[in-house]
Amino acid sequence: MEDPAPSADEDASTAVTRRTFVAATALGGAVAVAGPALLGTESAAAAPNAGSSQVSLTINGNRRTVTVDNRTSLLDLLREHLGLTGTKKGCDAGACGACTVLVNDRRVNGCLTLAVRLDGAEVTTAEGLAPGENNRLHPLQQAFVDHDAFQCGYCTPGQIMSGIGCIREGHTGSREEIREWMSGNICRCGAYVKIVDAVQQAAGKSGK
Repeated sequence: MEDPAPSADEDASTAVTRRTFVAATALGGAVAVAGPALLGTESAAAAPNAGSSQVSLTINGNRRTVTVDNRTSLLDLLREHLGLTGTKKGCDAGACGACTVLVNDRRVNGCLTLAVRLDGAEVTTAEGLAPGENNRLHPLQQAFVDHDAFQCGYCTPGQIMSGIGCIREGHTGSREEIREWMSGNICRCGAYVKIVDAVQQAAGKSGK
C-alpha cells in the first residue's frame, strides 16, 4: 500500500526545515572559513555597526582616527581612507612586497594586515621617511638614487621600507643576508643587485 501524499502543510514545513538547515550550514561554513581575522575583534562587535570599528593609529607621526569596515586591510586604509598612495597595491596576496610598511618599526605586508588589529600602533609609510626639512631624502632613499636602484619603480616604496626594516633589525651583515631578508621584495626585480648596494650604503651611514 502506498504512503499517502504529504499535505500542503507538511510540504511547507519540510521546505522551511530544509531552508533553515541550508542557511545554518552556509553560515557555519562562512564562520569556520573566515575565522577571527575576518570577523574582527570583540570591540568591533560592540560597535554601533557590528561590521565596522573605530581605529586610532599614529601614521607618519600624526594621530588619525577612522571608522572602517572590519575587513579593511591596512593597505586599503592607507590608500582609500587616508590618501597615502605611496604604498602600492600589487598582488594583494602578500607575495610581491609592494605594500610593505613599518608597524611599530617592524615590516608587514599591508595587504594581509587587518586595520582593526592595529589600534594604537605606529605606522610608517614612504611618505613619512623625509618629513623634512630642506627636502632632504632619507639615507636609503638617497642611496636608491645614487645606485639607480630602480627597475619599473612601482615596487620601490615597499623595497625602501623593507630595506629600512632590515637595517633596523640588523640584517645587513653581508650581501647574502640582505638578499635573504629582502627576498620577498626583490625576487622579481631585475635591479636587485643595485638595491642590495643601496641597502649596504644606507646601513653603513646608519652605523650598522
